[in-house]
Amino acid sequence: MVQLGVERLLDDRSGAVEGDRLGLITNPSGTDSDLNTTIDLLDDRDAFDLRKLFGPEHGIRGDAQAGVKVDDSTDDRTGLPVKSLYGEQRQLRPEMVSDVDTVIYDMQDVGCRFYTLIYTLAYALEGVAEAGKRMVVLDRPNPIAPVSVTGNRVEESASSFVGAYELPIVHGLTVGELATYFNEEFDIGATLEVVEMRDWSRSDWFSDTDLPWVYPSPNMPTPGTATLYPGMGFFEGTNLSEGRGTTKPFELVGAPWIDAAEWAAELSAQNLDGVAFRPAYFSPTFSKHEHENVTGVQVHVLDRDAVDPVMVGLTVLASAFTSHDECEWIKYDDEFFVDKLAGGSYLRETIDAADSTSEPREIAADVTAHWEDDLAEFADVRGKYLRY
Repeated sequence: MVQLGVERLLDDRSGAVEGDRLGLITNPSGTDSDLNTTIDLLDDRDAFDLRKLFGPEHGIRGDAQAGVKVDDSTDDRTGLPVKSLYGEQRQLRPEMVSDVDTVIYDMQDVGCRFYTLIYTLAYALEGVAEAGKRMVVLDRPNPIAPVSVTGNRVEESASSFVGAYELPIVHGLTVGELATYFNEEFDIGATLEVVEMRDWSRSDWFSDTDLPWVYPSPNMPTPGTATLYPGMGFFEGTNLSEGRGTTKPFELVGAPWIDAAEWAAELSAQNLDGVAFRPAYFSPTFSKHEHENVTGVQVHVLDRDAVDPVMVGLTVLASAFTSHDECEWIKYDDEFFVDKLAGGSYLRETIDAADSTSEPREIAADVTAHWEDDLAEFADVRGKYLRY
């Protein structure tokens, strides 16, 4: 079994924080291999002086839905104060750490750039650097590490809390590697230490680690969800349901106006590697099309080693828009949300320029080809930060 960063801290690295007043950024995914929470592990041991907790999107215990602001609070179990990093502001401000020496970060990432927990990490590094404190990152597996690094680097004009720091869509880094990338590549200058894992390989899918999966957010219930998320996540920027409010988010997609059987047949005809499509009928309990009868497809991963999740998502997206006039892009604050997810406008503009005679897989290939220079550039940079 892989030994996690938190387990190494407890077993042989406790001296790294001994005597320090500690803050902890975590959520339910911060556990050891026996499912003991990092909060409890640090709070229960006399060797650690845990003073404060910091909660990301979804909260310290994971009970808030996507996009819901989280207030400061007191943790019921430990009695520790909890400062929200997903409330009125998302930065860790220097005054938040005036009474701690070291901030520990321990949360499971999913390997995709539009997952907000990694920007909580980046913003925390900035706050720690400004305050003259220290950050210790407890490393965890990238659950989709075998998926090829894919996608464009975020354009500055499209930078947001769902895409920043010039990351591609699939970055192929662990949280410890990401922390070093953020800190050094963008001259944050924080005092940073990464407690590495033992016996983890970049060729490992999460199931290869023998670790239990604790979902890091309510709509990331399984490692299989994480596999499809880098492509199917684009549907968050549309008026179609991406499966939120069902038991299969980012595997189910649809809308009330879609003919499920016809769409499944069209997508099957694209002959995408590693996946299959079936007609699906569902009623989300919340989010888009709440309590409506939604028709669409479920994406089934048949061979995870063959699947290209970004190509799958782009093809499904192009198929939806070229065959259904009702499909629309969602705007927030007068900006297309899909542009934030895609790191620029090229994806949206390419799909808008296509018509019903365009082949969805060819549209997707056009988009990915446009990203190739960015991808090569990131590959050169990424190599400097690999630890495993």
